[in-house]
Amino acid sequence: MDYEKFCSQILESDPKIRFATVYDEWAVCVGGGMRKGLNNFLSAHAENELVNISILDWKARKDMSKWLGKTKYTLAEYDKVKRFSFYLGDDHLLLVSTEKDDDTNKVVDEVIKLYYKNQD
Repeated sequence: MDYEKFCSQILESDPKIRFATVYDEWAVCVGGGMRKGLNNFLSAHAENELVNISILDWKARKDMSKWLGKTKYTLAEYDKVKRFSFYLGDDHLLLVSTEKDDDTNKVVDEVIKLYYKNQD
C-alpha cells in the first residue's frame, strides 16, 4: 500500500481532519503527516511519546484478539481534538486526529472505506 497516498486521501476526505500518519510496529513513520497550514498542539517530543504509547497499546490489543477478535480502531476524545488509532493488519498503525466536533462515525466509515480501496 502507498501510505503517503492513503494519508493524503484521508486528509482530502474531511477538512476537519488535522493529522493522518501511518507507523510501523517500531514507531517509524511510513507516510502522512499534519495538514498543511495547521500547527501541531504537541511538541515533537510529546508527539513521539504519544506515538510510542499508541504502539504499545496496539501491541497489547493484538494479544487480546484471541479472545475478543481483532481491534478495528480506538478513539480518545480530548478537550481540543479527537484521536483515532486504526489497526492496519498486524504491521501498521494509522493515527488520525480531527477537530473535536467532527462526526466520529463519518471519520471511521471514510477511513475504513479508503483503507479497503487502497489494498494492493
